[in-house]
Amino acid sequence: MFTIDQIKEAHAKVKSGADFPNYIQDLIILGVKGYDTFVNDGHVEYYGVNGYSVTSDEKYNPISIASSVNKELFIEFLVKHQSGETDYLTFCNHAGQCGIAKWRVDIIEMTCTYFDSEENEILIEKIPS
Repeated sequence: MFTIDQIKEAHAKVKSGADFPNYIQDLIILGVKGYDTFVNDGHVEYYGVNGYSVTSDEKYNPISIASSVNKELFIEFLVKHQSGETDYLTFCNHAGQCGIAKWRVDIIEMTCTYFDSEENEILIEKIPS
């Protein structure tokens, strides 16, 4: 089974959203099936087979999550991040500002789904492989 240290090693290679597809490939090799990233403090819950999971520590000071969602602005921020124009913490701040509370990466389905605080799906993206 995978460990947080192995995941941290894979994540250390990610400098921007443009590095995300390679990160996913590294997680597949480790046996990660999916994970949830929580915008408020950056902790992540990683899932594997047979109910296996590990949770990382908080990564940064708390970010407030807007109570209403601005999907259009979030998509603008997401496109900038994925093209390498913003770093991870900037993207997380933008996500919170737009009402995004977490995102779920499903490595089996190769999707990334963004949720508001009420667990409503706001946006579903296919992950490039």
